[in-house]
Amino acid sequence: MINNILEREVYMKKLLFKILSIFVLLVIVFSQNVIYATEFIWSNYDETMLTSVNENETGNFLNLESESAILIEQNSGKVLYEHNIHEKLRPASVTKVMTILLIMEALDSGQISLDTKIPCSENATKMGGSQIWLDPREELTVHEMLKAICVVSANDCTVAMAEYLAGDEEQFVVRMNEKAKQLGMNDTTFKNCHGIDEDGHLTSSYDIAIMSRELLTNHPDITNYTTIWMDSLRDR
Repeated sequence: MINNILEREVYMKKLLFKILSIFVLLVIVFSQNVIYATEFIWSNYDETMLTSVNENETGNFLNLESESAILIEQNSGKVLYEHNIHEKLRPASVTKVMTILLIMEALDSGQISLDTKIPCSENATKMGGSQIWLDPREELTVHEMLKAICVVSANDCTVAMAEYLAGDEEQFVVRMNEKAKQLGMNDTTFKNCHGIDEDGHLTSSYDIAIMSRELLTNHPDITNYTTIWMDSLRDR
């Protein structure tokens, strides 16, 4: 069991490294080939991103195999590359970007602190998928929950946080959709807070870019968790 867990963790680390490598490569490509960038404008969040794209700048000219892709510059919001950016797809655990965003807003508002103890419900223990096997008898701090969510993509911790912040997961999902609407994420409908496949649980690469930029721009402390390479929980 332990060997399987370690092997899975190594695999996920390698996969993350490949994704980051591709991202860096795209940034280099576009920083050296400004011919692909015209005037792209990121509007206010309650509106939509406006783009002016020439016909020869559209399409999958990078020949990516993905169904949808977008690359933006964080500070300006300039769109550097797009491919089927409004295609509605299942986001899986990328869903947690919105969950984390709402957790960070709760921290900023004083609703919770990093030291707040979060209980675990029976419901949270039954999520399955990626998890840290929470026990209903234990409590973890928000700091520990964020670490588990960002590093392990822990579904059980995600649900425990949602239940604590909103009373139950359903009400938290309502908040997720309200925030998505506020940010102009018109391609998105959340059905849960963790991303396990569910009918109607959809978003687009365009909308993921919007919420990711919101998180990184207004809550940069999240990188204290998203850049963790290896750590431990429960003092072991």
